[in-house]
Amino acid sequence: MQKRQSLIASEKQEGDWISYRDVYRLMIRFEKYGKPKQFIQNNYQITPLDRRASLDDLHLVLNGKTVRLNLPIDGVGRVAIPLLKTAYDENAELSLNRKTNLFSFQTRISIIVRADGIYETGDLQTACEQALNYLRYTGEVSSSGKKCTGVKFSYAKNAGDVAVSFRSNGKLTPLPVRDGPAFSDDAATFKTVSYRFADWPERGQIIIQNAPIAIAALFD
Repeated sequence: MQKRQSLIASEKQEGDWISYRDVYRLMIRFEKYGKPKQFIQNNYQITPLDRRASLDDLHLVLNGKTVRLNLPIDGVGRVAIPLLKTAYDENAELSLNRKTNLFSFQTRISIIVRADGIYETGDLQTACEQALNYLRYTGEVSSSGKKCTGVKFSYAKNAGDVAVSFRSNGKLTPLPVRDGPAFSDDAATFKTVSYRFADWPERGQIIIQNAPIAIAALFD
């Protein structure tokens, strides 16, 4: 995605900080987006350029004249960025405790994880369409040539038993677990389970034993 790469370059700053105003302008687009988005979320993502590097002990802090917030980073590097007018007006900084040139920075659309671990297949198809429509709106995916083909559930590489199953007519069928990136353009490796719409009956449920770190929409 060339547009995403250009966004990364424009957001990087000298030193160990990122302009909050630049990130705010990216994140506010999702808030103002008027089409359906109840199944998706928009986060800021920090990912190591070296696939061997770890996110352990990586910290991001919002620093302004009157604002200071520690912003948690999840297992795939995503951060929920608060939209604060005060921090924007103060030209606050997002301070990283490592060198910024070791990471890529981008917005990341993903599917919201359900607490109960039960996903209607129709809702997952709708979520995928919502993600694709938003990325078309921002120009990160071309307006034609891409279609939703499924979703991918990702877990930590050292996660224990990963159980994701398709349920229909009372029957549970496990989906295979494979190593791979949580998102197609990431370098890090996770345990992943892909649910491809065309490979299964139209109606059913995806049942998950343990909550995934992330759920990505799949486009082809």
